[in-house]
Amino acid sequence: MRRKGLAIMAAQTVASTSTSAPTSTSVDLGPAAALSCRECGQRFELGPIFACAECFGPLEVAYDLPSGSPEELRKRIEAGPANIWRYAPLLPVPADVADKPNLNPGWTKLVKADNLARELGVTGGLFIKDDSGNPTHSFKDRVVAQALEAARAFGFTTLSCSSTGNLAGAVGAAAARAGFRSCVFIPHDLEQGKVVMAAVYGGELVGIEGNYDDVNRFCSELIGDPLGEGWGFVNVNLRPYYAEGSKTLAYEICEQLGWQLPDQLVVPIASGSQLTKIDKGLQELIKLGLVEDKPYKIFGAQAEGCSPVSTAFKAGHDVVRPQKPNTIAKSLAIGNPADGPYVLDIARRTGGAVEDVNDEQVVDAIKLLARTEGIFAETAGGVTVGVTKKLIEAGLLDPALTTVVLNTGDGLKTLDAVAETSQATAVIRPSLAAFRDAGLAAH
Repeated sequence: MRRKGLAIMAAQTVASTSTSAPTSTSVDLGPAAALSCRECGQRFELGPIFACAECFGPLEVAYDLPSGSPEELRKRIEAGPANIWRYAPLLPVPADVADKPNLNPGWTKLVKADNLARELGVTGGLFIKDDSGNPTHSFKDRVVAQALEAARAFGFTTLSCSSTGNLAGAVGAAAARAGFRSCVFIPHDLEQGKVVMAAVYGGELVGIEGNYDDVNRFCSELIGDPLGEGWGFVNVNLRPYYAEGSKTLAYEICEQLGWQLPDQLVVPIASGSQLTKIDKGLQELIKLGLVEDKPYKIFGAQAEGCSPVSTAFKAGHDVVRPQKPNTIAKSLAIGNPADGPYVLDIARRTGGAVEDVNDEQVVDAIKLLARTEGIFAETAGGVTVGVTKKLIEAGLLDPALTTVVLNTGDGLKTLDAVAETSQATAVIRPSLAAFRDAGLAAH
């Protein structure tokens, strides 16, 4: 078993479940049937746990997927709301989820990026899945929406998380909308824009001295303490349900492509959960007959200053060695990614790769996407676009195939990354002569 780093947190969580989790006699999570260990296959009743009591492996949701013809299921989905709840039959949520107070994220734009494609030499079709259009302007609204429904089902009263920034804001907003208390934990040195966005919703925001991995360790201790009683940590004890929200990216991409699988996807890696669940979503669509089964490749993207998965992939290793983060892409700055080994498996199984780019390349890619497509990505989007460019140049990504690149957040959250090189072209007096003298008229 390759997940030794999980064992201590898993043991604490399994041991503390009876004291920190409220009891629930009736759990309605729709098609969710059980929790299944990704390592040994052991199954458990639905509950607020994330680790196997047998081997400490991570748990994920197992389903009783809907029956019927693919055509009937497609029509049912297409008749649903323009948000992630159109896929409720495939998610761990009750059937009436759309009637409950939540932020209704999802159904974000899939932008055909022809201008960027020309710059990069892509001829097979290049698309940006722009998840900056969610309520708090990042894909985290998807995963929090799933965790919120689990929190309701299990009787939690406080929503919490460890966060590199975007998740803190998503939890704060979702809790405010649903009438929950929130208390979220972040590294003390986050970008100011993300600090403000997490704090504005009125919940408690606590900075922890250290990096994200320090914050995550603290939360694992709190969840096993009486102080954490009644708390639903969306990415700890609710993690199996939370992670399922990333599947909706796969569902939307395929539906927006006319119920077709893309040939290639480039996905950012923080914990690695998004990439693994996108793959799970694609496999479910194939199993249900909603898309035609064909090969696809998944590529992972990291920042050079926090690239433990990329380092392991290039070295041919199965074990992901933790790193101390040092990058402007703070939303991806997780030095000990929980799903790292599974990312390696998927990249190798699909014929993809895991690559990284340095901070300068991140900034250049943010500006390239903005200049060509009018999309202002946060640093994580700069990582995926930068890695896409690097993969094409290395001959690893086929420019003749349909490619989807994920932008998971809004550039307004990470202004510092591009502020120095994105200033006024000129400052002039308010006269035509001054404008002419500045040499701008010909432009």
